[in-house]
Amino acid sequence: MPDAVVIGAGPNGLVAANLLADAGWSVEVLEEQPEPGGAVRSDRGVHPDYVSDLFSAFYPLAAASPVLAGLRLHEEGLAWSHAPSVLAHPLPDGRCAVLERRAQETAAGLEAFAGGDGDAWLELHDIWERLGPDILGALFTPFPPVRSAARIAARLRAAGGLRLARTLLLPARRLGEEEFRGEAGRLLLAGNALHADLSPESAGSGGFGWLMSMLGQSHGFPVPVGGAGALSAALVRRLERRGGVLRCGERVQEIVVRGG
Repeated sequence: MPDAVVIGAGPNGLVAANLLADAGWSVEVLEEQPEPGGAVRSDRGVHPDYVSDLFSAFYPLAAASPVLAGLRLHEEGLAWSHAPSVLAHPLPDGRCAVLERRAQETAAGLEAFAGGDGDAWLELHDIWERLGPDILGALFTPFPPVRSAARIAARLRAAGGLRLARTLLLPARRLGEEEFRGEAGRLLLAGNALHADLSPESAGSGGFGWLMSMLGQSHGFPVPVGGAGALSAALVRRLERRGGVLRCGERVQEIVVRGG
């Protein structure tokens, strides 16, 4: 019997299995589908000469994750590719809202839509510079993230806490209207909020839109060279090199607990 059985070979299961293997546990991963990866998979179904991502495609949180960095997946052949610009929202009149890799360049583009919007973007980026490391710390440490949360609270107080907290809890549409005069900044916030499966009218979607926008600003939206499946393949190779076992086509129907 292995020390741990991980149900599901999606990215979360594969990362967990690797960490357990690093801790010296024997690990077996069971996956119902015929191949691993969950929503991080690619195939050549569109055309045999082209790799297409089936579900997710770009990974700013992976680029920011100290957990994933600690797995050193480049040693398993994983490489990341960045587009010259992070993302763009075209408008019917031919103009385009563009999130660039540098905040100053993004701000310059927003300023062309409406005077003052460049400075508004840089103010949002300044908040990220102050809070971002602790927000990422809260995301990538076991729950509850006590230390990171305490540092965020202290910095919120120093930055006019209640107003800032309110700002990040606003719907993305409202936050965009309050922060920007032109369409471009509003589009960047709302479009990035959608990556968290939140509508522009959802409470808190403004904070998620801001978070994803700033991750793009600081870490980009990288894609694995060779397609999303290359990330899953690297996790599988690493696990198997450490003695872990992956079994696909295995549906888990129940978990039986005996003796506590």
